[in-house]
Amino acid sequence: MTLLSVNLNRIALLRNSRGRDFPNVVQFAEKVIELGVKGITVHPRPDERHITRQDVIDLSAFLNNQDNVEFNIEGYPSQEFLDLILEVHPAQCTLVPDAPGQLTSDHGWQVAMHYDLLMKALEKIHSAGIRSSLFLDPAPQLVSEVAKVGANRIELYTEEFASAFGTDNETGIWQAYADTAVRATEFGIGINAGHDLDLNNLAKFLEIPNILEVSIGHALMVESLEQGIEAVIRQYLEITGI
Repeated sequence: MTLLSVNLNRIALLRNSRGRDFPNVVQFAEKVIELGVKGITVHPRPDERHITRQDVIDLSAFLNNQDNVEFNIEGYPSQEFLDLILEVHPAQCTLVPDAPGQLTSDHGWQVAMHYDLLMKALEKIHSAGIRSSLFLDPAPQLVSEVAKVGANRIELYTEEFASAFGTDNETGIWQAYADTAVRATEFGIGINAGHDLDLNNLAKFLEIPNILEVSIGHALMVESLEQGIEAVIRQYLEITGI
């Protein structure tokens, strides 16, 4: 069984485009939870171009009253971001190596290069009793570096797999993810995944054992426009075994 965490960034982006609180992010979270989703993800950025600091606070207040629904907050470990994490205390904090104006996440951590930054951030996160995860490319050799900084989980950056899905390169690239997952399991590190996973490619990706969580946002929203949110969530829950 793999937990489906719905990323709400696109809902916030749609709301912000009209300058009013519609669609409401908390109400959308409530809707998908009613449909059986057990995880909510947001990635607030410094310019608040989609999820805002207030969204994070409002979602935290709402989710604190929900049974068995995890809140995952992603972001670069700036002081401002870490202060927000410590204020709202989510179940999980996923650290992502994004530059401030980056359009979307497009690579994982080079952990050794950012050792001091990650160690200091993870110490604060763990001291608050929050589970940690590091965004990581599919490279088994990086896993030992994750173990050195003490992160609880990795989130495999799956854009490369999604781009190769259905091509001649699919098997080889999928194997790189599988090998990275095996290495993480050997170190006792949990495995999450996300970025460009969708209804077409997710089942294949989940042939990799021990994937604890998948975070899906953009594709899920597009698929919901085409098929309806109820049908889409039902299909994702069937694939993830919920």
